[in-house]
Amino acid sequence: MKRFHYHYETKGYPLYWLLLGYFVLGWVWPIFGWALLIFIIGTVATAFRRGRWWCGHICPRGNLFLRLLSRYSPHRPIPRFLRTPQFRLFVLILIFASFGVQIYQVWGDLGAMGRVFWKVLLITTVIGVILSFVYAPMTWCSFCPIGTLAAWAAPKNAPLPSAFTNIHVAEECDEKCKTCARVCPLQLKPYESRGQADGYLHPDCYKCGKCVACPHKNIEMRKH
Repeated sequence: MKRFHYHYETKGYPLYWLLLGYFVLGWVWPIFGWALLIFIIGTVATAFRRGRWWCGHICPRGNLFLRLLSRYSPHRPIPRFLRTPQFRLFVLILIFASFGVQIYQVWGDLGAMGRVFWKVLLITTVIGVILSFVYAPMTWCSFCPIGTLAAWAAPKNAPLPSAFTNIHVAEECDEKCKTCARVCPLQLKPYESRGQADGYLHPDCYKCGKCVACPHKNIEMRKH
């Protein structure tokens, strides 16, 4: 039986090299670990106006899953419980509590504090890579703590911010081919927003544009 989800190549840059560079530089110079703050702040700050756009376009780790590991992942269904609010909140509290305790233990030593940032990203990336080959490439992203914060901050109702870019599914879509769901990295279902004036407002949508490949030309990426 042919698998439902599959990799679909789109234009973009291999930003995952920045992730490798971060790990190398952070290993040599622990103070460099602080650079992670740029991506944490950027992800959440832009979410208020653009949703999880940063995750799909700027985040080097998301880029690793989206553009490299997606080619080799089995693309199995992401377990439903990983998407539940309860599990996502649990992971968020666990990661931030662990991070907070480690920062407290080395408080005042900027290099050691940078090492904490570096180590947390390394461990969670390893987990994400493993999950990519067990389930789907973006499995980690479905409950990533920073992604969860971005999803909470994402616009969910009209009026939408002027900078908000969104997926719009035409009324003509019959919801039968489900190509948009097959190529969605997070295994979402854009076709469920058929004919809705505000477009697909799922807070986890990356705005990656893969679903625009609809063979019936019923989906487009549109700026609000």
